[in-house]
Amino acid sequence: MSTFKLNINKKEHTIEADPSTPLLWVLRDHLNLVGTKFGCGVASCGACTVLLNDNAVRSCSMPISSIGDKQITTIEGLSDEGDHPLQKAWEEHDVPQCGYCQAGQIMNAAALLKSKPKPTDAEIDAAMSGNLCRCGTYLRIKAAIKTAANY
Repeated sequence: MSTFKLNINKKEHTIEADPSTPLLWVLRDHLNLVGTKFGCGVASCGACTVLLNDNAVRSCSMPISSIGDKQITTIEGLSDEGDHPLQKAWEEHDVPQCGYCQAGQIMNAAALLKSKPKPTDAEIDAAMSGNLCRCGTYLRIKAAIKTAANY
């Protein structure tokens, strides 16, 4: 076991964990931040996406020892009131069906909008292509991202 100081959602946390423990399990099991979901465990589906210094990363395959002093943002830290432009646009476009992938989708979209505030359709498609939605709401997701870009 090792001790790690992590900045998660603008709060500092001290965690004791095996250095190889994936960030996902630290978030869920140590800190009860369960908005980030386990999907595949091999960084292929995107359900576990969080932001690391505003870049989208798959927390299921990121060992806690690789975080260092980087800022981690989970879906719980995106907005205190659930009123981030993406969250509002998701509701406006009725994106969620089962909802399982939505936190990862939103976090990936947040990274996209941070780097490209007015993305083209092709940029949205490219950025979101690794996030899977079993319910097939891809057109709604794209529409919501475009709406959020205009808030």
